[in-house]
Formats: sequence, structure tokens, C-alpha cells
Amino acid sequence: MLNKLITKLAFPAILLLAIGTAQAQSIQPVGQDRDWAAFSATVDGSKTCFVVSQPKNMEPTNVSRDPVYFYVTRRPSDDIASQVSIVTGYPYQEDSKTIVQIGSDTFTLFTRGDKAWIENLEEQVRLIDAMKRGSTMIVRGTSSRGTQTTDTYSLSGVTASLARLSSACS
Repeated sequence: MLNKLITKLAFPAILLLAIGTAQAQSIQPVGQDRDWAAFSATVDGSKTCFVVSQPKNMEPTNVSRDPVYFYVTRRPSDDIASQVSIVTGYPYQEDSKTIVQIGSDTFTLFTRGDKAWIENLEEQVRLIDAMKRGSTMIVRGTSSRGTQTTDTYSLSGVTASLARLSSACS
């Protein structure tokens, strides 16, 4: 699935979604590990790296959405080791929360526009550890129209891609 993702998407579009900034000077695929891919880039002279995946299943199926991505981003120059973010493909309901579930572990993310970030930064490490241990991750959100969505991600390859992230962006 990510082979299709890598080949069909322009790397600048992926980078801009991941880091939310302009003017990517160089974008390099670092590698793909099953359902996850790692990238590195230089933006305004600073190195940024990220891993990305798309859901294997999205419900409801009859709803039109833009592409959906889950990211873990590293920006050493900003002291960001592992920032979790989601691009959900629709504007979230204002002041809503998104829930990420991996096994019995749940995590709350705050939303703005079509993106979500971990609410409690101390939980970020616990979320990434759960991703490494888990096999499936479920993300639930509510659109601005009130539609409840459930996206199911495979965690196959996330540990290897996160290791690539660490070595590419140390």
C-alpha cells in the first residue's frame, strides 16, 4: 500500500503535511517497512524526518474525504524527538477530541482544522511505545458535520521505520 503512496504522492506534499512549513529544500525517502515509510528533508537549513502511514480501513465508507495520514515527526533543531500528528481528510468538529486506541491503551488528541496532535505531551512516548508493541491502531474522530469516523492502521513495520527515523535524523 505504501509503495502506491510513495509513487502517487509528490514528496513535497507529504513533507508539507508532515512538518507544516514551507520551502522544502530536499526530500529523500529513507526507506519503507511494510505499511510505514520514512523520509528526511532539509527545510530552511534544518533537518526534519518523519514516518508516515495511511489507514487500511476507513469507516464509514460512504463519506468523501481527502487523503488520511498518521505521522511521527522528528525535528532536532527544535528539540522535537517524536511528534505524533494526524491529517484526517476532513475538518474536525470544533473543540472535538480524537481518540487513538492500541490494544487496551487509549490516547487523546486535540484537533484543529483537519489535523490532530497528542493532548498530553508526556503521553507521546507512551503512544509511540504502544505503537511499537501493537499490531493495529484505531483512530476515532468527529467531522465538522458530526460524522463519526473510525480509521484502522496497521502497525506492521512501524518499529523499523521509527529506527530509520532515529538514524536518519539524529
